[in-house]
Amino acid sequence: MALSWVLPTTLLFALALANIQLSTCQVVKAKVTCLDCHKNTDFSGIKVLVKCGQVKKLAMATTEKDGSFETKLPLGNSKSPMNCLARILGGPDQLYASRKVMASEIVKTQEPNSYTISTPLGFTTSCPLNIKEAACKAMNKFGSSKTVNLPVPPEWGLAPSSYYVPFIPIIGIP
Repeated sequence: MALSWVLPTTLLFALALANIQLSTCQVVKAKVTCLDCHKNTDFSGIKVLVKCGQVKKLAMATTEKDGSFETKLPLGNSKSPMNCLARILGGPDQLYASRKVMASEIVKTQEPNSYTISTPLGFTTSCPLNIKEAACKAMNKFGSSKTVNLPVPPEWGLAPSSYYVPFIPIIGIP
């Protein structure tokens, strides 16, 4: 008797699932370009940020070898993208970009639920001529971000020394 309601409930649930239209994913597909690179340069590892207006969520994409990237639009509760921008954040090597070519507005393409950028995202690998030499040196003065790891005997059972923050205790307040 208890099983008599299981079959109709299961059928109704299956019919409800069949009628639900899953939300379609809206995807941005585009490429970055290098303004001073050789023909067969590897563009993999460049980070591109996608942000839509009125949405706190961001989308991050990493470029492939040819400079192409693909990511979902961070739409939040809105159904259509409004005021969406793509911007080059950086890469495995130092990149230089002017404000004109480092960001681009996202526009709809001919394909359904597909978007691209309105202007190419561009960068250079060398310091542009219109920037003063001192500014380029200031950008490059920061070296590696690697930490110093002093050798600690393994029998002490301590974590590597790079995990510790230098601490200078305050002895007293004058």
